Amino acid sequence: MPFSLQFNYPIFSTSCSHQLKLHNSIRNQPFKFLCTSPQSEEAAKDSSGYEKENGNGHVILVEKYRNGTSKRYIIDNDSEIKMFLEEHVPATTGSQHLEIPVTELSWLPKVIKDFVLPAGFPDTVTDDYLDYMLLQFPTNVTGWICHTLVTSSLLKAVGVGSFSGTSAAASAAASAAAIRWVSKDGIGAVGRFFIGGRFGNLFDDDPKQWRLYADFIGSAGSIFDLCTPLYPSYFLPLASLGNLAKAVARGLKDPSFRVIQNHFAIAGNLGDVAAKEEVWEVAAELVGLALGILALDTPGISKSYPTLALTWLSVRILHLWFRYQSLSVLQFNTINLKRARILVNSHVLHCTVPGIDECNRMESILLWQRFLRPRIIFEVSLEDMLDRGKYKSMIKQLLNLYKEEKYFLVVNQQKPRDFEVFVSFKEGATSLSVLRSVWQTYWLYQNWGWSDNIFDRLEQSLVELKHRFPDLLQQLIEAGWDTNNLSLKVPKEMSIEELPAL
Repeated sequence: MPFSLQFNYPIFSTSCSHQLKLHNSIRNQPFKFLCTSPQSEEAAKDSSGYEKENGNGHVILVEKYRNGTSKRYIIDNDSEIKMFLEEHVPATTGSQHLEIPVTELSWLPKVIKDFVLPAGFPDTVTDDYLDYMLLQFPTNVTGWICHTLVTSSLLKAVGVGSFSGTSAAASAAASAAAIRWVSKDGIGAVGRFFIGGRFGNLFDDDPKQWRLYADFIGSAGSIFDLCTPLYPSYFLPLASLGNLAKAVARGLKDPSFRVIQNHFAIAGNLGDVAAKEEVWEVAAELVGLALGILALDTPGISKSYPTLALTWLSVRILHLWFRYQSLSVLQFNTINLKRARILVNSHVLHCTVPGIDECNRMESILLWQRFLRPRIIFEVSLEDMLDRGKYKSMIKQLLNLYKEEKYFLVVNQQKPRDFEVFVSFKEGATSLSVLRSVWQTYWLYQNWGWSDNIFDRLEQSLVELKHRFPDLLQQLIEAGWDTNNLSLKVPKEMSIEELPAL
Protein backbone atom coordinates (compact mmCIF):
# COMPACT_ATOMS: atom_id res chain seq x y z
CA MET A 1 0.00 0.00 0.00
CA PRO A 2 1.28 3.49 -0.72
CA PHE A 3 2.14 5.75 2.17
CA SER A 4 2.74 9.47 2.30
CA LEU A 5 4.64 11.90 4.47
CA GLN A 6 3.49 15.50 4.36
CA PHE A 7 5.61 18.42 5.55
CA ASN A 8 4.59 22.04 5.55
CA TYR A 9 7.26 24.41 4.31
CA PRO A 10 6.87 28.00 3.11
CA ILE A 11 7.16 28.51 -0.64
CA PHE A 12 8.28 31.93 -1.81
CA SER A 13 6.57 33.53 -4.76
CA THR A 14 9.22 34.82 -7.12
CA SER A 15 9.58 36.71 -10.32
CA CYS A 16 12.68 36.24 -12.47
CA SER A 17 14.26 39.09 -14.36
CA HIS A 18 17.89 39.78 -15.24
CA GLN A 19 18.62 39.90 -11.51
CA LEU A 20 16.79 37.23 -9.52
CA LYS A 21 15.03 38.73 -6.47
CA LEU A 22 12.96 37.25 -3.66
CA HIS A 23 9.59 38.76 -2.81
CA ASN A 24 8.42 39.14 0.74
CA SER A 25 5.07 37.52 0.08
CA ILE A 26 5.06 34.05 1.55
CA ARG A 27 2.48 31.40 0.90
CA ASN A 28 2.32 28.33 3.08
CA GLN A 29 2.09 25.34 0.78
CA PRO A 30 2.63 21.70 1.73
CA PHE A 31 5.72 19.92 0.48
CA LYS A 32 4.80 16.25 0.06
CA PHE A 33 6.87 13.11 -0.21
CA LEU A 34 4.81 10.25 -1.54
CA CYS A 35 6.62 6.93 -1.41
CA THR A 36 5.39 3.68 -2.90
CA SER A 37 6.16 0.20 -1.72
CA PRO A 38 7.80 -1.94 -4.42
CA GLN A 39 6.02 -5.01 -3.05
CA SER A 40 2.67 -3.98 -4.47
CA GLU A 41 1.99 -3.50 -8.17
CA GLU A 42 -1.20 -1.65 -7.35
CA ALA A 43 0.75 0.83 -5.26
CA ALA A 44 3.11 1.43 -8.16
CA LYS A 45 0.16 2.03 -10.46
CA ASP A 46 -1.37 4.44 -7.95
CA SER A 47 1.84 6.47 -7.76
CA SER A 48 2.46 6.49 -11.49
CA GLY A 49 -1.13 7.57 -12.06
CA TYR A 50 -0.89 10.62 -9.84
CA GLU A 51 -0.55 12.99 -12.76
CA LYS A 52 -3.60 11.56 -14.45
CA GLU A 53 -5.67 12.01 -11.32
CA ASN A 54 -4.40 15.57 -10.91
CA GLY A 55 -4.49 17.19 -14.28
CA ASN A 56 -2.90 20.40 -13.04
CA GLY A 57 0.38 18.74 -12.03
CA HIS A 58 3.33 17.55 -14.09
CA VAL A 59 6.76 15.96 -13.60
CA ILE A 60 9.53 18.55 -13.64
CA LEU A 61 12.52 16.23 -13.11
CA VAL A 62 13.47 12.65 -12.38
CA GLU A 63 16.41 11.46 -10.29
CA LYS A 64 17.65 8.07 -11.48
CA TYR A 65 19.92 5.78 -9.50
CA ARG A 66 21.99 2.85 -10.75
CA ASN A 67 20.16 0.42 -8.48
CA GLY A 68 16.90 1.09 -10.34
CA THR A 69 15.42 3.52 -7.83
CA SER A 70 14.02 6.77 -9.15
CA LYS A 71 12.54 9.92 -7.65
CA ARG A 72 10.00 11.96 -9.57
CA TYR A 73 9.32 15.55 -8.59
CA ILE A 74 5.83 16.78 -9.50
CA ILE A 75 4.65 20.36 -9.24
CA ASP A 76 1.17 21.76 -9.75
CA ASN A 77 -0.15 25.23 -10.48
CA ASP A 78 -0.39 26.01 -6.76
CA SER A 79 3.36 25.50 -6.34
CA GLU A 80 2.71 22.32 -4.38
CA ILE A 81 5.60 19.92 -4.89
CA LYS A 82 5.39 16.18 -4.41
CA MET A 83 8.13 13.59 -4.65
CA PHE A 84 7.39 10.00 -5.71
CA LEU A 85 9.97 7.39 -4.77
CA GLU A 86 9.96 4.20 -6.83
CA GLU A 87 12.39 1.57 -5.64
CA HIS A 88 11.88 -0.58 -8.73
CA VAL A 89 10.97 1.30 -11.86
CA PRO A 90 8.56 -0.70 -14.07
CA ALA A 91 9.81 -1.83 -17.48
CA THR A 92 7.19 0.32 -19.20
CA THR A 93 6.00 3.63 -17.83
CA GLY A 94 3.63 6.29 -18.91
CA SER A 95 6.46 8.38 -20.31
CA GLN A 96 9.48 7.44 -22.34
CA HIS A 97 11.55 9.82 -20.21
CA LEU A 98 11.33 7.47 -17.23
CA GLU A 99 12.70 4.44 -19.00
CA ILE A 100 15.94 3.08 -17.58
CA PRO A 101 18.02 1.19 -20.16
CA VAL A 102 18.88 -2.45 -19.56
CA THR A 103 22.64 -3.09 -19.53
CA GLU A 104 24.51 -6.23 -20.49
CA LEU A 105 24.73 -9.09 -17.99
CA SER A 106 21.49 -8.00 -16.36
CA TRP A 107 21.28 -11.42 -14.65
CA LEU A 108 24.44 -10.66 -12.68
CA PRO A 109 23.86 -8.96 -9.30
CA LYS A 110 24.88 -5.31 -9.34
CA VAL A 111 27.30 -5.72 -6.43
CA ILE A 112 29.24 -8.42 -8.26
CA LYS A 113 29.08 -6.57 -11.59
CA ASP A 114 30.53 -3.40 -10.06
CA PHE A 115 33.23 -5.44 -8.32
CA VAL A 116 34.56 -7.43 -11.28
CA LEU A 117 33.88 -5.16 -14.27
CA PRO A 118 35.18 -1.66 -15.08
CA ALA A 119 32.94 1.29 -14.30
CA GLY A 120 30.57 1.99 -17.16
CA PHE A 121 30.83 -1.52 -18.66
CA PRO A 122 30.29 -2.29 -21.54
CA ASP A 123 30.54 1.25 -22.93
CA THR A 124 33.99 1.95 -21.46
CA VAL A 125 35.84 -1.09 -22.88
CA THR A 126 36.28 -2.81 -26.23
CA ASP A 127 33.96 -5.56 -27.41
CA ASP A 128 36.54 -8.30 -26.82
CA TYR A 129 37.17 -7.40 -23.17
CA LEU A 130 34.71 -9.82 -21.57
CA ASP A 131 35.70 -12.79 -23.78
CA TYR A 132 39.35 -12.21 -22.91
CA MET A 133 38.72 -12.02 -19.16
CA LEU A 134 36.54 -15.14 -19.17
CA LEU A 135 39.40 -17.09 -20.76
CA GLN A 136 42.03 -15.44 -18.57
CA PHE A 137 40.32 -16.73 -15.43
CA PRO A 138 40.89 -20.48 -16.04
CA THR A 139 44.34 -19.61 -17.40
CA ASN A 140 45.30 -18.02 -14.08
CA VAL A 141 43.66 -20.83 -12.08
CA THR A 142 45.81 -23.49 -13.79
CA GLY A 143 48.89 -21.30 -13.37
CA TRP A 144 48.41 -21.07 -9.60
CA ILE A 145 47.81 -24.82 -9.34
CA CYS A 146 51.22 -25.29 -10.95
CA HIS A 147 52.70 -22.71 -8.57
CA THR A 148 51.39 -24.66 -5.56
CA LEU A 149 52.88 -27.93 -6.79
CA VAL A 150 56.24 -26.33 -7.57
CA THR A 151 56.35 -24.70 -4.13
CA SER A 152 56.03 -28.12 -2.52
CA SER A 153 58.98 -29.35 -4.59
CA LEU A 154 61.11 -26.36 -3.62
CA LEU A 155 60.47 -26.92 0.08
CA LYS A 156 61.43 -30.57 -0.21
CA ALA A 157 64.59 -29.58 -2.07
CA VAL A 158 65.74 -27.46 0.89
CA GLY A 159 65.16 -30.28 3.38
CA VAL A 160 61.51 -30.05 4.34
CA GLY A 161 60.65 -33.69 3.54
CA SER A 162 61.44 -35.56 0.33
CA PHE A 163 59.78 -37.73 -2.30
CA SER A 164 61.50 -40.91 -1.10
CA GLY A 165 63.18 -42.31 1.93
CA THR A 166 61.01 -40.61 4.51
CA SER A 167 58.24 -41.76 6.74
CA ALA A 168 54.57 -40.96 6.13
CA ALA A 169 54.71 -38.48 9.02
CA ALA A 170 57.64 -36.63 7.44
CA SER A 171 55.88 -36.47 4.07
CA ALA A 172 52.72 -35.20 5.73
CA ALA A 173 54.74 -32.55 7.55
CA ALA A 174 56.33 -31.47 4.29
CA SER A 175 52.94 -31.19 2.61
CA ALA A 176 51.58 -29.25 5.57
CA ALA A 177 54.50 -26.82 5.35
CA ALA A 178 53.85 -26.32 1.65
CA ILE A 179 50.14 -25.74 2.30
CA ARG A 180 50.92 -23.18 5.01
CA TRP A 181 53.39 -21.40 2.77
CA VAL A 182 50.94 -21.25 -0.13
CA SER A 183 48.13 -20.20 2.25
CA LYS A 184 50.28 -17.23 3.20
CA ASP A 185 50.34 -16.21 -0.46
CA GLY A 186 46.59 -16.82 -0.72
CA ILE A 187 45.81 -14.49 2.17
CA GLY A 188 47.91 -11.85 0.47
CA ALA A 189 46.02 -12.35 -2.78
CA VAL A 190 42.80 -11.43 -0.97
CA GLY A 191 44.20 -7.92 -0.57
CA ARG A 192 44.77 -7.52 -4.31
CA PHE A 193 41.29 -8.95 -4.97
CA PHE A 194 39.70 -6.34 -2.70
CA ILE A 195 41.70 -3.41 -4.04
CA GLY A 196 41.06 -4.21 -7.68
CA GLY A 197 37.35 -4.71 -7.17
CA ARG A 198 36.64 -1.84 -4.82
CA PHE A 199 39.00 0.92 -5.96
CA GLY A 200 39.66 0.14 -9.61
CA ASN A 201 38.09 3.36 -10.88
CA LEU A 202 40.37 5.62 -8.82
CA PHE A 203 43.74 5.00 -10.43
CA ASP A 204 43.12 6.90 -13.67
CA ASP A 205 42.32 10.09 -11.75
CA ASP A 206 45.34 10.29 -9.46
CA PRO A 207 48.07 7.71 -10.21
CA LYS A 208 50.72 9.72 -8.35
CA GLN A 209 48.84 9.54 -5.07
CA TRP A 210 48.03 5.84 -5.25
CA ARG A 211 51.56 4.91 -6.32
CA LEU A 212 52.94 6.65 -3.24
CA TYR A 213 50.30 5.12 -0.97
CA ALA A 214 51.31 1.71 -2.31
CA ASP A 215 54.83 2.20 -0.95
CA PHE A 216 53.54 3.29 2.46
CA ILE A 217 51.35 0.19 2.72
CA GLY A 218 54.17 -2.02 1.45
CA SER A 219 56.42 -0.61 4.17
CA ALA A 220 53.84 -1.57 6.78
CA GLY A 221 53.81 -5.10 5.38
CA SER A 222 57.58 -5.32 5.68
CA ILE A 223 57.31 -4.42 9.37
CA PHE A 224 55.26 -7.60 9.96
CA ASP A 225 57.94 -9.64 8.19
CA LEU A 226 60.61 -7.95 10.27
CA CYS A 227 58.83 -9.00 13.47
CA THR A 228 58.81 -12.74 12.67
CA PRO A 229 62.20 -13.42 14.37
CA LEU A 230 60.86 -11.83 17.56
CA TYR A 231 57.76 -14.04 17.61
CA PRO A 232 58.65 -17.26 15.73
CA SER A 233 55.59 -19.08 17.09
CA TYR A 234 53.42 -16.52 15.29
CA PHE A 235 55.25 -16.83 12.00
CA LEU A 236 52.21 -17.74 9.91
CA PRO A 237 49.89 -14.93 11.09
CA LEU A 238 52.69 -12.33 10.96
CA ALA A 239 53.87 -13.46 7.54
CA SER A 240 50.27 -13.59 6.31
CA LEU A 241 49.60 -10.04 7.50
CA GLY A 242 52.81 -8.92 5.85
CA ASN A 243 51.83 -10.62 2.63
CA LEU A 244 48.35 -9.13 2.83
CA ALA A 245 49.70 -5.61 3.21
CA LYS A 246 52.23 -6.07 0.42
CA ALA A 247 49.55 -7.55 -1.83
CA VAL A 248 47.35 -4.52 -1.19
CA ALA A 249 50.34 -2.36 -2.05
CA ARG A 250 50.84 -4.29 -5.27
CA GLY A 251 47.15 -3.90 -6.06
CA LEU A 252 47.64 -0.13 -5.82
CA LYS A 253 51.04 -0.06 -7.50
CA ASP A 254 50.42 -2.03 -10.69
CA PRO A 255 47.40 -0.15 -12.09
CA SER A 256 48.82 3.20 -11.01
CA PHE A 257 52.10 2.57 -12.78
CA ARG A 258 50.31 1.39 -15.91
CA VAL A 259 48.66 4.81 -16.07
CA ILE A 260 52.09 6.42 -15.64
CA GLN A 261 53.53 4.20 -18.38
CA ASN A 262 50.71 5.22 -20.68
CA HIS A 263 51.61 8.84 -19.95
CA PHE A 264 55.18 8.17 -21.12
CA ALA A 265 54.14 6.42 -24.35
CA ILE A 266 53.25 9.46 -26.45
CA ALA A 267 54.01 7.61 -29.71
CA GLY A 268 51.71 4.67 -29.00
CA ASN A 269 54.76 2.62 -27.95
CA LEU A 270 53.41 1.39 -24.61
CA GLY A 271 54.88 -2.10 -25.06
CA ASP A 272 58.37 -0.72 -25.70
CA VAL A 273 58.14 1.68 -22.75
CA ALA A 274 57.01 -1.15 -20.45
CA ALA A 275 59.83 -3.43 -21.66
CA LYS A 276 62.50 -0.79 -21.07
CA GLU A 277 61.05 -0.02 -17.66
CA GLU A 278 61.50 -3.70 -16.86
CA VAL A 279 65.19 -3.38 -17.83
CA TRP A 280 65.62 -0.45 -15.45
CA GLU A 281 63.82 -2.31 -12.67
CA VAL A 282 65.83 -5.52 -13.08
CA ALA A 283 69.10 -3.55 -13.11
CA ALA A 284 68.07 -1.81 -9.89
CA GLU A 285 67.03 -5.15 -8.40
CA LEU A 286 70.45 -6.69 -9.10
CA VAL A 287 72.28 -3.73 -7.58
CA GLY A 288 69.98 -3.74 -4.56
CA LEU A 289 70.40 -7.47 -4.00
CA ALA A 290 74.18 -7.14 -4.20
CA LEU A 291 74.24 -4.32 -1.66
CA GLY A 292 71.82 -6.22 0.55
CA ILE A 293 74.05 -9.29 0.54
CA LEU A 294 77.07 -7.15 1.44
CA ALA A 295 75.08 -5.65 4.30
CA LEU A 296 74.11 -9.11 5.58
CA ASP A 297 77.79 -10.13 5.52
CA THR A 298 78.56 -7.28 7.88
CA PRO A 299 78.91 -8.72 11.42
CA GLY A 300 77.20 -5.75 13.04
CA ILE A 301 74.04 -6.35 11.03
CA SER A 302 73.96 -10.14 10.79
CA LYS A 303 74.48 -10.68 14.53
CA SER A 304 72.42 -7.83 15.94
CA TYR A 305 68.67 -7.65 15.36
CA PRO A 306 68.37 -4.00 16.55
CA THR A 307 71.10 -3.00 14.09
CA LEU A 308 69.33 -4.88 11.30
CA ALA A 309 65.99 -3.23 12.13
CA LEU A 310 67.55 0.25 12.33
CA THR A 311 69.34 -0.26 9.02
CA TRP A 312 66.09 -1.38 7.39
CA LEU A 313 64.25 1.65 8.76
CA SER A 314 66.91 4.07 7.48
CA VAL A 315 66.95 2.54 4.01
CA ARG A 316 63.14 2.43 3.88
CA ILE A 317 62.84 6.12 4.70
CA LEU A 318 65.36 6.85 1.96
CA HIS A 319 63.31 4.66 -0.40
CA LEU A 320 60.11 6.58 0.35
CA TRP A 321 61.87 9.91 -0.17
CA PHE A 322 63.18 8.79 -3.57
CA ARG A 323 59.69 7.58 -4.49
CA TYR A 324 58.18 10.95 -3.64
CA GLN A 325 60.83 12.77 -5.65
CA SER A 326 60.32 10.52 -8.67
CA LEU A 327 56.56 11.14 -8.65
CA SER A 328 57.05 14.87 -8.19
CA VAL A 329 58.91 15.21 -11.49
CA LEU A 330 56.01 13.75 -13.49
CA GLN A 331 54.33 16.33 -15.71
CA PHE A 332 50.86 15.20 -16.70
CA ASN A 333 49.17 17.38 -19.30
CA THR A 334 45.78 15.93 -18.47
CA ILE A 335 43.48 17.69 -16.02
CA ASN A 336 42.27 15.72 -13.02
CA LEU A 337 40.30 17.18 -10.13
CA LYS A 338 43.37 18.26 -8.14
CA ARG A 339 44.96 20.03 -11.08
CA ALA A 340 41.59 21.47 -12.09
CA ARG A 341 41.34 23.10 -8.67
CA ILE A 342 44.77 24.71 -9.08
CA LEU A 343 44.05 25.93 -12.61
CA VAL A 344 40.57 27.24 -11.84
CA ASN A 345 41.62 29.00 -8.64
CA SER A 346 44.42 30.80 -10.50
CA HIS A 347 42.05 31.83 -13.28
CA VAL A 348 39.38 33.11 -10.88
CA LEU A 349 41.90 35.17 -8.88
CA HIS A 350 44.42 36.28 -11.53
CA CYS A 351 42.77 35.53 -14.91
CA THR A 352 45.76 33.33 -15.79
CA VAL A 353 46.51 29.61 -15.58
CA PRO A 354 49.82 28.01 -14.57
CA GLY A 355 51.75 25.92 -17.07
CA ILE A 356 52.03 22.16 -16.99
CA ASP A 357 55.34 22.10 -15.09
CA GLU A 358 54.26 24.67 -12.49
CA CYS A 359 50.84 23.11 -11.90
CA ASN A 360 52.27 19.61 -11.41
CA ARG A 361 54.74 21.01 -8.86
CA MET A 362 51.87 22.69 -7.01
CA GLU A 363 49.79 19.51 -6.95
CA SER A 364 49.69 17.82 -3.54
CA ILE A 365 50.47 14.13 -3.95
CA LEU A 366 49.66 13.03 -0.41
CA LEU A 367 46.50 15.03 0.32
CA TRP A 368 43.10 13.39 -0.21
CA GLN A 369 40.36 15.18 -2.13
CA ARG A 370 38.10 15.33 0.90
CA PHE A 371 40.63 17.50 2.75
CA LEU A 372 40.96 20.09 -0.02
CA ARG A 373 39.17 23.41 0.35
CA PRO A 374 36.64 24.42 -0.77
CA ARG A 375 34.96 21.08 -0.28
CA ILE A 376 32.92 19.77 -3.22
CA ILE A 377 30.44 16.95 -2.67
CA PHE A 378 29.14 15.27 -5.81
CA GLU A 379 25.98 13.23 -6.34
CA VAL A 380 23.70 14.90 -3.80
CA SER A 381 19.98 14.37 -4.16
CA LEU A 382 17.98 17.48 -4.95
CA GLU A 383 15.88 16.68 -1.90
CA ASP A 384 19.00 16.84 0.31
CA MET A 385 20.24 19.99 -1.41
CA LEU A 386 17.04 21.84 -0.68
CA ASP A 387 16.50 20.53 2.82
CA ARG A 388 19.89 21.79 3.94
CA GLY A 389 19.22 25.44 3.19
CA LYS A 390 16.65 28.11 3.86
CA TYR A 391 15.29 27.91 0.33
CA LYS A 392 13.90 24.36 0.63
CA SER A 393 10.89 24.99 -1.54
CA MET A 394 12.54 27.04 -4.32
CA ILE A 395 12.81 24.19 -6.78
CA LYS A 396 11.42 26.13 -9.71
CA GLN A 397 13.94 28.91 -9.15
CA LEU A 398 16.78 26.38 -9.04
CA LEU A 399 15.58 24.78 -12.27
CA ASN A 400 15.33 28.15 -13.98
CA LEU A 401 18.76 29.18 -12.71
CA TYR A 402 20.54 26.10 -14.11
CA LYS A 403 18.48 25.61 -17.26
CA GLU A 404 21.56 26.19 -19.44
CA GLU A 405 23.89 24.01 -17.37
CA LYS A 406 24.22 20.25 -17.11
CA TYR A 407 24.36 20.28 -13.34
CA PHE A 408 22.85 21.78 -10.19
CA LEU A 409 25.07 23.48 -7.61
CA VAL A 410 24.10 24.95 -4.26
CA VAL A 411 26.07 26.08 -1.23
CA ASN A 412 25.57 24.26 2.06
CA GLN A 413 24.11 26.85 4.41
CA GLN A 414 24.39 24.59 7.44
CA LYS A 415 28.17 25.13 7.58
CA PRO A 416 28.73 28.87 7.27
CA ARG A 417 32.31 28.66 8.56
CA ASP A 418 33.29 25.75 6.32
CA PHE A 419 32.49 26.57 2.69
CA GLU A 420 30.95 23.51 1.06
CA VAL A 421 28.99 22.98 -2.14
CA PHE A 422 26.68 20.22 -3.35
CA VAL A 423 26.75 19.25 -7.02
CA SER A 424 24.54 16.86 -8.96
CA PHE A 425 24.72 16.27 -12.69
CA LYS A 426 21.97 16.07 -15.25
CA GLU A 427 21.79 13.42 -17.94
CA GLY A 428 24.18 14.27 -20.76
CA ALA A 429 26.76 15.88 -18.47
CA THR A 430 30.39 15.57 -19.59
CA SER A 431 33.84 16.16 -18.14
CA LEU A 432 33.51 19.75 -19.28
CA SER A 433 30.42 20.06 -17.07
CA VAL A 434 32.53 18.95 -14.10
CA LEU A 435 35.13 21.60 -14.92
CA ARG A 436 32.41 24.28 -15.18
CA SER A 437 31.05 23.29 -11.77
CA VAL A 438 34.55 23.54 -10.27
CA TRP A 439 35.01 27.03 -11.77
CA GLN A 440 31.68 28.18 -10.34
CA THR A 441 32.59 26.71 -6.95
CA TYR A 442 35.84 28.67 -6.76
CA TRP A 443 34.21 31.90 -7.91
CA LEU A 444 31.63 31.54 -5.13
CA TYR A 445 34.38 30.63 -2.66
CA GLN A 446 36.42 33.72 -3.50
CA ASN A 447 33.43 36.09 -3.68
CA TRP A 448 31.17 34.76 -0.97
CA GLY A 449 29.61 37.40 1.22
CA TRP A 450 29.03 40.28 -1.23
CA SER A 451 25.25 39.74 -1.02
CA ASP A 452 22.85 38.32 1.56
CA ASN A 453 20.66 36.88 -1.17
CA ILE A 454 21.74 33.34 -1.93
CA PHE A 455 20.21 33.23 -5.38
CA ASP A 456 21.81 36.56 -6.28
CA ARG A 457 25.19 34.98 -5.57
CA LEU A 458 24.41 31.86 -7.57
CA GLU A 459 23.10 33.86 -10.51
CA GLN A 460 26.08 36.19 -10.53
CA SER A 461 28.47 33.22 -10.43
CA LEU A 462 26.73 31.76 -13.49
CA VAL A 463 26.99 35.09 -15.30
CA GLU A 464 30.73 35.17 -14.57
CA LEU A 465 31.01 31.54 -15.65
CA LYS A 466 29.35 32.25 -18.97
CA HIS A 467 31.63 35.18 -19.76
CA ARG A 468 34.96 33.92 -18.41
CA PHE A 469 34.94 30.16 -18.98
CA PRO A 470 35.78 30.42 -22.72
CA ASP A 471 38.88 32.40 -21.75
CA LEU A 472 39.88 29.62 -19.34
CA LEU A 473 39.65 27.01 -22.10
CA GLN A 474 41.66 29.18 -24.48
CA GLN A 475 44.41 29.69 -21.93
CA LEU A 476 44.51 25.98 -21.15
CA ILE A 477 44.99 25.16 -24.83
CA GLU A 478 47.72 27.78 -25.21
CA ALA A 479 49.51 26.41 -22.13
CA GLY A 480 49.56 22.92 -23.63
CA TRP A 481 46.87 21.25 -21.51
CA ASP A 482 44.89 18.42 -23.08
CA THR A 483 41.35 19.78 -23.01
CA ASN A 484 40.03 17.01 -25.25
CA ASN A 485 40.75 14.28 -22.71
CA LEU A 486 39.82 15.64 -19.30
CA SER A 487 40.33 13.23 -16.38
CA LEU A 488 37.19 14.54 -14.71
CA LYS A 489 34.70 11.72 -14.43
CA VAL A 490 30.99 12.40 -14.18
CA PRO A 491 29.65 10.34 -11.25
CA LYS A 492 27.41 7.54 -12.46
CA GLU A 493 25.54 6.52 -9.33
CA MET A 494 22.89 9.18 -9.84
CA SER A 495 21.73 11.37 -12.70
CA ILE A 496 18.94 13.92 -13.04
CA GLU A 497 16.66 14.11 -16.05
CA GLU A 498 15.02 17.48 -16.46
CA LEU A 499 11.65 17.31 -18.22
CA PRO A 500 10.19 20.20 -20.22
CA ALA A 501 7.47 22.20 -18.54
CA LEU A 502 3.96 21.85 -19.91
